[in-house]
Amino acid sequence: MRKVLNNLYRLGGVLSALHLTAIMLLIVLQVLGRVLDKVLLWVDINPLGLHLPGLAEISAFLLLGATFFGLAYTFWQGGHIRVTLIIQRLPLWLQRGLDSLMAFVAMMITGFALWFSVLLTLDSYDYGDLSIGMVPVPLWLPQLGMSLGLLWLLIAVTDAFISLLSGRITQLDTDAPQE
Repeated sequence: MRKVLNNLYRLGGVLSALHLTAIMLLIVLQVLGRVLDKVLLWVDINPLGLHLPGLAEISAFLLLGATFFGLAYTFWQGGHIRVTLIIQRLPLWLQRGLDSLMAFVAMMITGFALWFSVLLTLDSYDYGDLSIGMVPVPLWLPQLGMSLGLLWLLIAVTDAFISLLSGRITQLDTDAPQE
């Protein structure tokens, strides 16, 4: 089971990286198109008008996917910010209890966000909602990425919570379940 979960978290990280790479490629293509058009103008040739319509909107949707797909991977790697000024001075048993409590609270908040994200995605699908930009995108597509990312985060936080309760890990930030 550990290997399956680790691979699931890695997959989220890979999907996040692919979304960021797609953003970069789209922006590079847009810049190169503009540069080529400028060069053509300088040599008295009509510009080709290379323009990617809706680039800002598409990039925003890809950024949404990158953010949410990367949540579980970042949590699994211990990359989320934790303020430990007070907790690090407490006895280990109390640290573990507070970490367990915080993991439980994170599970509840993530579950709440997931529930309403799924409802929003289903509503957008049922009503056929489209984005209002230059390129009409069915809104359920980026919202599905958000819902999947939240589901993966819920799995990761639940994994950490169970690992804390079982004693497999002792703190959320230093010895998260790896290999």
